[in-house]
Amino acid sequence: MTPISPGRSRAATLAGAVCVLLVTGMTLTGCSEEVDPNEGTNGVGKLSAAEIQNRTRTAAKSVDTVRLHGNVVTSGRTYTLDMRLKPEGGIGSVTAGGQTFRLLKVDDELFLKADAKFWGQANGGAGKDGAKGEGEGEDDGGGASDAAAAGKLAEKYVKVPEGDPSYKKFIGFADKDVLLNSLLTLHGTLATDGHHEQGGVRSIRITGDKGSGGTLDVSLAGKPYPLRLVRAGKAGTLSFSAWGADFALEKPAKDETLDYGGQLPTS
Repeated sequence: MTPISPGRSRAATLAGAVCVLLVTGMTLTGCSEEVDPNEGTNGVGKLSAAEIQNRTRTAAKSVDTVRLHGNVVTSGRTYTLDMRLKPEGGIGSVTAGGQTFRLLKVDDELFLKADAKFWGQANGGAGKDGAKGEGEGEDDGGGASDAAAAGKLAEKYVKVPEGDPSYKKFIGFADKDVLLNSLLTLHGTLATDGHHEQGGVRSIRITGDKGSGGTLDVSLAGKPYPLRLVRAGKAGTLSFSAWGADFALEKPAKDETLDYGGQLPTS
């Protein structure tokens, strides 16, 4: 029998002790419980991205009202929106080109309300009857006439004729169904992108084509309402809130309304 040297015995003992520590450490690590990010939520975080998109669209349609705010890019122009929407219409503000105006839709009627500066710029220095060319109007009082025309429109709810280009351009900003149907669809292959938080509300994020087709944060609290949308192609970012919170919506009083009677100045 070969004798075991004291040094080898000590080495074996040390190695054994290290093994015990490693095994113990691994055992302890393995026994620790991971926090379930879906615990205490509505459970949609466990679903596939396609199912989450369907659930959030259904939730959005299940209530009448919502507040939408953020910006959208359309036809190369950026519009900043802050709108309250319901099936009958909507009310809020729109900012474009540094100018802000109120937008009101009641059923099929659309109204704009802005200051004289907005209408003056919308006219491009033109009165109702036509545009003023460069250098014109300095001797015939055209500038004063334009200012007067803009002043009449200022701070009134100006009714937009249905055949006017402005009607087609802005009506969608105040139509809940049209707006949400166009926004709440991501493009490309859908996937989930982890748990997040929006405005203090826990959310699950879904993406289209890894984000290039848009991203949508969906609430994990209560109904799975949409919370935040980043549109595909850098076409804007919008937040959604006040789902189901009612608000007053009615036509403006007659003394606050002006029927322009023809095509509005280009806005």
